[in-house]
Amino acid sequence: MEKGLAPAKVNLALHVTGRRAGGYHLLDSLVVFAGVGDQLTALPANDLALEVEGPFSAGVPLDERNSVLRAAYALRQARDVTQGARLKLTKTLPHAAGIGSGSSDAAATIRLLSEFWGVEPLAPDAPEVLELGADVPVCLSAPTPMRMTGIGEVLDPAPALPACGLVLVNPGVEVPTAEVFGKLERSENGPMDDLPAGLDYAGFLGWLKAQRNDLQDPAEAITPEIGRALARLRRMPGVDLALMSGSGATCVGLTRDMGRARQVARAIQLSEMGWWVAPAPLLS
Repeated sequence: MEKGLAPAKVNLALHVTGRRAGGYHLLDSLVVFAGVGDQLTALPANDLALEVEGPFSAGVPLDERNSVLRAAYALRQARDVTQGARLKLTKTLPHAAGIGSGSSDAAATIRLLSEFWGVEPLAPDAPEVLELGADVPVCLSAPTPMRMTGIGEVLDPAPALPACGLVLVNPGVEVPTAEVFGKLERSENGPMDDLPAGLDYAGFLGWLKAQRNDLQDPAEAITPEIGRALARLRRMPGVDLALMSGSGATCVGLTRDMGRARQVARAIQLSEMGWWVAPAPLLS
């Protein structure tokens, strides 16, 4: 049996820099991955089949609408594979949460099944990958932090980042990405600053504080709970910076180490029983 992790994708900065014909927005984003995510396993089978379990399994489709099966069929067709696989997805990440749950699942499927079937994985810029979704290429690079530009297809490894803890907080609401982009007041915004190499934790925080998430204001206008989650994180001792990931509603607190991240997460879990809260290391 093969096993794989589909880690949460976190946009620590997300600048919207333009718009292409056809409506696609151009982005400039620092994408990192957290040490928490969905789990995927594969067992031998004659055809492809999918089972979904876990706290966020409700409503997940079991047919070709599912990103796992779509990725599996794409890899099998591209590599002329005749084998199947019995896949089991354990959903521990919330849906429509700005942390790339479905995209990371698709990327993890490609990594897992390429090992399982003994074939070359699909490249991040392969047409089959781009068809799976704009965040799938960067998720294929996990756990390496990346600077993501274009519509998500242009990827450059970021300089090494300092070790730190992350506290992921979702206030129990889903935010439709298309609705957030629809509320953007302007699409032509400045790019992200270049990330210097060799930053320590304090220097990295300083750099992050000078960046933006251009989707935060429209997301908060749709879902005011995001502002409440950010305020809760900012009040916590040990949280040095709080920001929203992607199009929301998941918010992220940065801490110097995992000990602080766990303390913060426990305190929020006790006071906000309806929220999803997860401490995790920043992967690199």
